[in-house]
Amino acid sequence: MAYTNRRLTQAYHEAKVKYFDENSKIIFFSDSHRGDDSLSDEFIRNQTLMLGALQYYYKEGFTYIENGDGDDLWEHAHFKHIRAAHTDIFTIMKKFYDAGRYIMIYGNHNIFMRNRLYVKAYYYYFHDEYKDEDVELFKGIRPIESLVLKQKKTGQEILVLHGHQGDLMNDQLWFVNMLLLRYFWRFMHVVGFRNPASPAKNQAKRHKVEKQYTKWIAKHRMMLICGHTHRMKFPKKGQLPYFNSGCCIHTKGISGIEIQNNEIMLVQWRVEADDSGVLRIRRHVIRGPEPVEKFDMR
Repeated sequence: MAYTNRRLTQAYHEAKVKYFDENSKIIFFSDSHRGDDSLSDEFIRNQTLMLGALQYYYKEGFTYIENGDGDDLWEHAHFKHIRAAHTDIFTIMKKFYDAGRYIMIYGNHNIFMRNRLYVKAYYYYFHDEYKDEDVELFKGIRPIESLVLKQKKTGQEILVLHGHQGDLMNDQLWFVNMLLLRYFWRFMHVVGFRNPASPAKNQAKRHKVEKQYTKWIAKHRMMLICGHTHRMKFPKKGQLPYFNSGCCIHTKGISGIEIQNNEIMLVQWRVEADDSGVLRIRRHVIRGPEPVEKFDMR
């Protein structure tokens, strides 16, 4: 607990601050794990679903906060292959970025993003093979480890980070875990084996991470939004304000957390057939909305 407490507290003190109010609209998605369109690319089945969701949020004026593990740079070493596999997704993400409505938080699977030279080399531009020239992508972007959302009027703070902080194999020993995943578990999970070091695949590990985080919330009396475990969480009555956006690679659809009108809710996007048998992309509110100030523990 001591190390997790230290890592979360450090992330809070070093976080970028963004103010919000009743006019703010924010969508949090995490754990897309975009790959290269190979068999190990778990995002590919939800690519169209995610595109529909992001188009909706762009038109509605939302800010998109990608809360870690957007690109799976552990399994897929070359970003150019990831971008080429998901061209439509990066096109809509660029629209958010160009409009000043995109914040990239890095997680353990894209921890390389904390290196500004790496980001500049691979994310500022990409090579368009059709035009045979370099084309601007996220020029000038600065991915961050953590974000503090601060309510303009009340001063209430919300810590936002991926959620791997303090998780031994995904934080201190991330490089070892990356090598195991890239050269072993990547191929094993294709045939049904699960990586025991991943909280998304290991229920006991997932509960341990969540327990450590709720202890930090109780100690520091602050609302927290994260991802990493791939399990959606929205506190029930009497529970501490621990929120988890889930993931974007589940077979049932993609999940996220919205803040608008000073209210917070857990949403899920699914592909469903209507009465005529036509497939449609639909948004469902799973939990909430609840006033953000309800979770102010000060």
